[in-house]
Amino acid sequence: MKAAFLKPVAGYFAGLLFGLGLAVGGMTDPARVIGFLDVAGAWDPTLMFVLGGAVVTTFIGYRLVFHRAAPLLAGAFQLPTRRDLDARLLGGAALFGIGWGLSGYCPGPAVASLSGASLPLVAMLVAMATGWWLARRLASRASDQR
Repeated sequence: MKAAFLKPVAGYFAGLLFGLGLAVGGMTDPARVIGFLDVAGAWDPTLMFVLGGAVVTTFIGYRLVFHRAAPLLAGAFQLPTRRDLDARLLGGAALFGIGWGLSGYCPGPAVASLSGASLPLVAMLVAMATGWWLARRLASRASDQR
């Protein structure tokens, strides 16, 4: 089979595995996320264990993968080269955190929760898509003015 076919199939299965992990870990329930963020109230540590499992798995996985010269389905690894913190990164992180805290959803669990769509979930997804659109529009305007 060709890599052009296998690459999207591998991406699909990785996304499926990620979504399944979120569902099994209970991370598609916004009440769990909000419970984790409520450190002064009824704190729910579940998210900490899911995040810890993800960090350990990623740490081990990267160590194994980087022993290879290249990925299985690409010619080279695509790694970020920037190391600086700028206003766009910090502002985006702050907006992400505010949205996550208010809704209880981040993009992965929100998409994984689509089978049980509710009004708050749809509102969050519409707001997220609007934010993406607005950010791209503002970035293109900034580059046009240069």
